[in-house]
Amino acid sequence: MASTYNNLYLDLRQQLLGGGILMASLEAREIMRHVTGKDRLAIARDYHMYVHPEEESQALALLRRRLEGEPIAYIIGQWEFFGLTFEVSPDVLIPRADTEVLAAHAIELAKESGPGDVRVLDLCTGCGCVGLTVAAYTTGSRVVLADVSEPALKVTRHNIRRHDLSARVAAVHADALAPAPANLGRFDVIVCNPPYIESGQFSALEGSVRRYEPHLALDGGPDGMRFFRAVALGWRNAVKPHGHLVFECGQGQAPAVSEILYRATYGHVETLRDAQGIERVVVGAPVWTDDIRDGVSDII
Repeated sequence: MASTYNNLYLDLRQQLLGGGILMASLEAREIMRHVTGKDRLAIARDYHMYVHPEEESQALALLRRRLEGEPIAYIIGQWEFFGLTFEVSPDVLIPRADTEVLAAHAIELAKESGPGDVRVLDLCTGCGCVGLTVAAYTTGSRVVLADVSEPALKVTRHNIRRHDLSARVAAVHADALAPAPANLGRFDVIVCNPPYIESGQFSALEGSVRRYEPHLALDGGPDGMRFFRAVALGWRNAVKPHGHLVFECGQGQAPAVSEILYRATYGHVETLRDAQGIERVVVGAPVWTDDIRDGVSDII
């Protein structure tokens, strides 16, 4: 007997709950949206209607993949961040709600830098969700999305087109561990969500993260600080006077990241907490004096 939309949703949700999926309701809805092409309101409106057998078959196939551990975002090929939807693939990290505090502060700083042409760089951009969110919510900004991974940049460029932001957003290849290329110019805001997992801690990661998400975007070196050190110093000259460098970091890392910024002669260093109360963002502004400008290469 064919299932109604409501019965299929309830079946998906029950099996996801049985498989230990914490956000079973959300993921069941996402599977339904993906296979039917309907938004949440349409699914709720049509709850009593019968699902096409092909749609039901597709939904159950996606359910099996999820129960085997594959992240739902990779299964459906997209995920929501800050009210926007982004294409994702196993070449990029899945956008997380924790990172929304990073995007929100970057938007705030970009707005404070205006009016006029505000330049923003999203370094280690992945799918581009942070930089594209800044561009979407700050109409006067021009945003550069930079990553060392060409497969990630392919996803990024798809997302630029998806949000119709090609006029104000560009994607470029750049290595955060190398000094900032001079041809990129300088920015009012540099936002960076770098790899920050300690190399020896991969075995402790949640299984789906460890098996499916790109290690290139996770491995922060032996102490997790490799990228913070490199960006704080190597990209310092890419920050405009009165500009800001904004990092996301892992739980418990904010004091170490703050110390890195202080040692690299950034001032006004502050930390911001995410919705869970975890110190998630560290922001600083380079302090420029003639003495510091002459000796900055010797700081770290």
